[in-house]
Amino acid sequence: MNIRSIRPNKVTIPAKNGIGASQIALPEGVWKTYEEFLTERFSVLSEKEWRQRILNGEVLYADGNPVLPLSPYRAGQKLYYYRYLPNEDNIPFQESILYQDDWLVVADKPHFLPVTPSGKYVRETLLVRLKAKLGIDTLTPIHRIDRETAGLVLFSVKPEGRNLYQRLFRENFVSKHYEAIAAYRNDLVLPMRYKCRLEQGDTFMRMQVVPGKSNTETEIRILERHGQFAHYYLKPVTGKKHQLRIQMCSLEIPILNDRIYPVHLPEAVTPQMRQEEYKYPLQLVAKSIRFTDPISGKPRYFESRYSLDLNNIESKINRTSLFTHE
Repeated sequence: MNIRSIRPNKVTIPAKNGIGASQIALPEGVWKTYEEFLTERFSVLSEKEWRQRILNGEVLYADGNPVLPLSPYRAGQKLYYYRYLPNEDNIPFQESILYQDDWLVVADKPHFLPVTPSGKYVRETLLVRLKAKLGIDTLTPIHRIDRETAGLVLFSVKPEGRNLYQRLFRENFVSKHYEAIAAYRNDLVLPMRYKCRLEQGDTFMRMQVVPGKSNTETEIRILERHGQFAHYYLKPVTGKKHQLRIQMCSLEIPILNDRIYPVHLPEAVTPQMRQEEYKYPLQLVAKSIRFTDPISGKPRYFESRYSLDLNNIESKINRTSLFTHE
């Protein structure tokens, strides 16, 4: 690939403390000031709080100049603002950087840390942490793994290389494997290539197995067995949402400490609930990834430092999420 032929995208609004600026188009309306509009549109903050953010230079015009307090509202333009939550909880687990060059960053993500901002997570996400740590505003995830899953996540450094790396995942030019601990079934013949059809489930959070032509495929084999549990090697051929979690559950060997399958447990919303959740991480790790680098043409192989251990497995079980095959 000739990199000279790729046109870079200009970044006009810089990140602040690792948080990229969000954009909003201003509609016609009767608002007198930007504070009034922002308060109505994003009512989680009061007008006083929006005014303070404007004073702090956290609301900008499209040209990057800061909005001044009590400026008259003008429709038809765009504003940029920095989204953060005033009382966002700290996630007490740290990521590490396994590799970095001019085009690629490979991070090892801990359990419980989201990859990108969403919902109640903004500052405490892998993307924002890495942007703040590395000072790279253009950093973009090439793929995602679940908040509950630990392991490898790749990031594109330059906008002009982003699509080249993302194409590897879109067109299945990446070989990756996960490892998991789950219940052991002596009537399940392994190794196997498990195929099924996944579609959106009854809620946004859940997928479900449905009849029809398969759209997912995973190689499953056992690395080690200890009593009624086993250490599994999982190699997905496809990349559907929650693919490994729902496939293992449909085989009646759900991954240990899964809070979504087979039963969607309540979200941990209090400090006490979060501390309890932290004791029992999902026993799933994005362990390795292999591909040919589209920029350099070199073979790449990365392996997570996170590992799973069947020793003392009884102490790692969250009994409220345990489900074994009868």
